[in-house]
Amino acid sequence: MAKFTFIDLFAGIGGFHLGLKKNGGECLAFSEIAPNAISAYCANLPLESYNNLGDITKIESLPRHDLLTAGVPCQSWSIAGKNLGFDDDRGQLWNDTIYLLNKSRPKAFIFENVKGLADPRNKEALKFILQRIKDSGYHAAAYVINSYDYGVLQNRIRVYIVGFKNKKHFERFKLPPVKPSDKKLYQVLDGIRVGNYSKRKFETSKLFGEVVPMARTRFQKVDEVNDFFLFNDIRNGHSTIHSWDLVKVTKEQEKLCNLILKNRRKKVFGPRDGNPLSLTQLQSLDSKVKQSMLDELVSKGILKKVTYAFNIEERLIQNLSPKEEIVLSYKRGSEIHLDNLVVKNKILVSSGVKFTNVLEGLQVKNIISPSEIRYEFKNSKISSGINGINRIYLPMSDVFSTLVASDTNDFVATENVEFENPEDYKSSFIDQIYRKHKFRKITKSEACRIQGFPSNYKLQEGRSKWMKLIGNSVSVPVIESLGSSILKTGVFDS
Repeated sequence: MAKFTFIDLFAGIGGFHLGLKKNGGECLAFSEIAPNAISAYCANLPLESYNNLGDITKIESLPRHDLLTAGVPCQSWSIAGKNLGFDDDRGQLWNDTIYLLNKSRPKAFIFENVKGLADPRNKEALKFILQRIKDSGYHAAAYVINSYDYGVLQNRIRVYIVGFKNKKHFERFKLPPVKPSDKKLYQVLDGIRVGNYSKRKFETSKLFGEVVPMARTRFQKVDEVNDFFLFNDIRNGHSTIHSWDLVKVTKEQEKLCNLILKNRRKKVFGPRDGNPLSLTQLQSLDSKVKQSMLDELVSKGILKKVTYAFNIEERLIQNLSPKEEIVLSYKRGSEIHLDNLVVKNKILVSSGVKFTNVLEGLQVKNIISPSEIRYEFKNSKISSGINGINRIYLPMSDVFSTLVASDTNDFVATENVEFENPEDYKSSFIDQIYRKHKFRKITKSEACRIQGFPSNYKLQEGRSKWMKLIGNSVSVPVIESLGSSILKTGVFDS
């Protein structure tokens, strides 16, 4: 195995370091500015704080090295961020990274970012990054990799840009062969036993209901039930739990909830991916719908009222703030509609305008007043879930969800579910797991294992602290695999 040196930019807690060390790499220095990350890096790895090069924007040169790594901050491209790309100052850190690549001229590099960088909406940004790398005299390509494919029990899709100074090494580079783990989730969790339980399999048509005749042959196969239950009111499926599954409702109320669920995404009711519906619109779908039924679902915490449109009192418009002028510029005649503001939200955000706050202020001034009320599910955000729960994974699952810095509302069940048929799967889960509260969040040591770190990796106490550190990291086995493939090109042989 050829020996090589590397420098670790945006080092985090050392995911790149651990993966490359397993390939014989020696880290000469790292760059990190987050105090907790620096502390964890130095507590676990053979480097001291004086080996930290500090703020990348202030680094003028790097020690001579063979490989450069960088987990460039991802907020500019992630779904969780504002999706502003290079309009966001954080996106400019790519320029600092490529500047140091160009100046230090290592033999190879690995850069990592969230999958959003490879989305169609960021096509030009990724193209620009790759062109800047090419202009620096390097040969590189971007690869979309799921950590699960390299032995990690986690669906974690990221973009990795791998490049070489010498074209022949770039042409020799091949992504490492996919090798998913043969473990189940419970095998990286503490104190959970599954006994002799095995996954239940059924015909796909029984899992998902009747299929259209033309697709029947394609769907007539054996498949497993889902390994997790999703708690939300805006999607459906055999393992989706809605708020009306958890509280007592009448058959008519359940029917109304399903009516809203079925129609809220139809463009005839608005341009959004999920549209609030008015009483009149619902009655056009089912004449038996009454205002009292909607009010009861609001009182049960299943629905919420949404002011969809406002009348504008033109005679009261005076002394407007710049933000109020921007919001009112989107009016339609003498009204302003919520959907129009939602569609334009990216423009508004870039102008520093939070339209919900502005609308509240305009109502206080009596410049606008509600003109149409519609109804939407109270639990209308998938990541928030229901009652603080997004997903509950079963111990026999092959994966866990993506670990993120802000933590998630995802849990693991401490027991499996016993059931006889797909129709009973949901009710059995609610009775055996949810109602008996046989589920919990993952622990720090479990999170480390799910990211490919040693379970005893030293991280700060406090869930929000260690979750931010581990959620921002790369998966160690992915870096180990990429490092191995880079070595096979012979780039460090001389």
